[in-house]
Amino acid sequence: MNNIILEKHENLKRHPLYREFKTLGDIQVFMKYHVFAVWDFMSLLKSLQRQITCVSVPWKESEFSPELVRLVNEIVLGEESDIDPEGVPSSHFSLYMKAMNEIGADTSLIENFLEKTDMNKIPVDIKEAIQYHLSLAETGSVHRVASSFFYGREKAIPDMFTSMVDIIEENEINCPALVYYFKRHIELDGEEHGPMAMKCLDQLTKTKEKENEAIETAINSLEVRNDLWNFILKEIKKERTPNLFHLQASKYSDHYTNA
Repeated sequence: MNNIILEKHENLKRHPLYREFKTLGDIQVFMKYHVFAVWDFMSLLKSLQRQITCVSVPWKESEFSPELVRLVNEIVLGEESDIDPEGVPSSHFSLYMKAMNEIGADTSLIENFLEKTDMNKIPVDIKEAIQYHLSLAETGSVHRVASSFFYGREKAIPDMFTSMVDIIEENEINCPALVYYFKRHIELDGEEHGPMAMKCLDQLTKTKEKENEAIETAINSLEVRNDLWNFILKEIKKERTPNLFHLQASKYSDHYTNA
């Protein structure tokens, strides 16, 4: 692995965000914004499916190897129609939304966005992350999309989510659906989807030029994820900070009441 990519990966693995998970309220804030990353992940995957497999009519044989086509289709199967804790087929996005509802996390931001797809109604930091990934999914060359998908998601997720689960369990935070979601991704991405995505990327970067472009995209994608984590960390701390205006109002209210 490229040294810069390795360094950024390790930084994400040790990001201070995870240590801020102290209460259910912290998890609620995290999920309110992280759900956007869960959603735009699917656009990267569907971009790979569109470019590597045949999703048009009439069907024609893919220009890529059957092994590569199978790898992508297997990842799509797992992400778009996995089995939930009750044994019912579900997309990972739907599973995440169920977990949000379970713990009372605010789903209005993502629901309103999906209904109107209005970038101006979401925080700038979230907007920038979404725009980066959607632009890559819509116009990026297939090896760049594969690099973002592998390094920015499939390679990084098992370590990140393992750190999150450890902190959640250490603080005895009750969010079983979210823990299931995390552990499912640790299992799938670490043992199946991650290695599949790596094979996919290897087959798509046979030239030095493509390899360098893939490295550049990997670095950018890891930086975007780090920026997202920084934003969520800031929001969690903000939610804990008492509103000074209300504190002052309460003080004066108490003063007049006592008088």
